[in-house]
Amino acid sequence: MNSNLSRVLCVTALTLGCTAVQAEQITVTDIAGREVTLEVPVERMILGEGRQVYLLGALQPEDPFAGVVGWREDFSQADPDSYARYAAQFPQLEDLPTFGGFKDGTFDVEQAASLAPDVILMNLEAKAATEDAAYDKKLEELGIPIVYVDFREDPLRHTIPSMRLLGQLLGEEEDAEAFIEFSEAQMARVTEVIESEIDADERPSVFIDRAGGYSDDCCMSFGPGNFGEYVELAGGDNIAKDIIPTTFGTLNPEQIIAANPEHVVVTGGSWDAYVPGGAWVGVGPGADLDSAHAKLEALTERTAMSGIEAVEKDNFHAIWHQFYNNPYYFVAVQQLAKWFHPELFADLDPEATMQELHERFLPVGYEPGYWVSLDEQ
Repeated sequence: MNSNLSRVLCVTALTLGCTAVQAEQITVTDIAGREVTLEVPVERMILGEGRQVYLLGALQPEDPFAGVVGWREDFSQADPDSYARYAAQFPQLEDLPTFGGFKDGTFDVEQAASLAPDVILMNLEAKAATEDAAYDKKLEELGIPIVYVDFREDPLRHTIPSMRLLGQLLGEEEDAEAFIEFSEAQMARVTEVIESEIDADERPSVFIDRAGGYSDDCCMSFGPGNFGEYVELAGGDNIAKDIIPTTFGTLNPEQIIAANPEHVVVTGGSWDAYVPGGAWVGVGPGADLDSAHAKLEALTERTAMSGIEAVEKDNFHAIWHQFYNNPYYFVAVQQLAKWFHPELFADLDPEATMQELHERFLPVGYEPGYWVSLDEQ
């Protein structure tokens, strides 16, 4: 509970004697490097992005929405499969007030203030827009702190600190450390093998087709960060790493054909909210993998895929797009390694890793469907 609201409640209850428990005031350093002083554990939180539930779910599996008083409405559109499973178990989420975004200038400061949040949890990518629109100053004047986390711009560097930071805010430090320990152990099952067994000339060339089929344009991809970095950790060579200077960018068909990648990995999801009936590959929890396989095969017919080795050898795969934007990225790295170096990782089972993740940490049950490949081995 923020200090302003605490004072209001204490004054209201003065004749009876104020018995409100005083929270501990701490100063944390968020992912933007800002020092933020606030009272913990926080009890009322606004989520600047709905998919921050990926973090909350791992720390408060009994009810990720217990302290959420409002959120941005993107979870149901960007990841409707997961949203449906959370909504079935926690129907109260459908009644939460929703907000516009900081980046598009539709956030309503007065609406936020009316909910008396202890904190607004924001993604790092929205920081520049937040400051340009002076949302940060307006909220500061109202005594509402912003804390920045990140599991998208630089997930390998920022996800674990973000999880640890949120553990501090919620008073769930032990659960945060348990998740971090699991995450690091699962990542090491790949990276230790790659470091000891794979030379530079043994890395297959890989094109990451970001949201392939989402639009008719070709082809969005990743530079040296995010999925591009996952490829390198899994023992591949991202063909875009020296072409796209930042995390996200685009390659033209000629560049892909010239690179002749040995593997193509399409990121996919269920995006009817954005592109109804689109050519995107619908992988995710509970996905229809026969349909996903057919749509994946159709993407090999694009001009950019003409004659490349990945198509000729059926090393053409699809994986859940949201691995780029949640703390479960280590599962994606395991599956990529399995595709790139099947002989080295014959005993690695990413499906079992994903199932253990759900059983130990997450509030919803595991359902397969997160990846598919034209190689049926």
